[in-house]
Amino acid sequence: TSKVGLLINLITIIITFSGCLNPFAPAWEESPVSEGLLSDQTDINGVFKNFQYAYTFKDTTIYGKLLSDNFVFVYRDYEKGHDVSWGRDEDVRITHLLFQSVQKIDLIWNNILMSSIDSSQAVVIRGFNLLITFNPIDIIRVDGKVNLTIEKNNATNKWLITRWRDESNF
Repeated sequence: TSKVGLLINLITIIITFSGCLNPFAPAWEESPVSEGLLSDQTDINGVFKNFQYAYTFKDTTIYGKLLSDNFVFVYRDYEKGHDVSWGRDEDVRITHLLFQSVQKIDLIWNNILMSSIDSSQAVVIRGFNLLITFNPIDIIRVDGKVNLTIEKNNATNKWLITRWRDESNF
């Protein structure tokens, strides 16, 4: 009978203290993981910070918030000898497919090579290094330049990318 009494006492203790915090376990983090990693995009550096976050964490929602409704992506198809472009919806779809098909993406922004900034529009040409890991033996490294046109949305006071010309030779 002492084993039964001990078992009942143990169950009672577990039930009694199950609603209490465990002083030996760390508390659950209530704030989002992205706190402090994201910008409010009220300055141009915030756009680059959020862009890097979106790629690092493969976050299409954050990526989409960088692009204006009239966004255009442009790159040079060297094999065909002409530029190719598409709009915002297509770019978000393609970026989502990229994020889903890779294990990891590392984006590093390098020096700003040229910038022209006024109160409502900026053109920034900036170098970058991009490491795309599909799997441990399939890794692609891209070193290139982006030529971004970024415009300030007067209603939200946020800077949004309206045009991205990829100036990489990849």
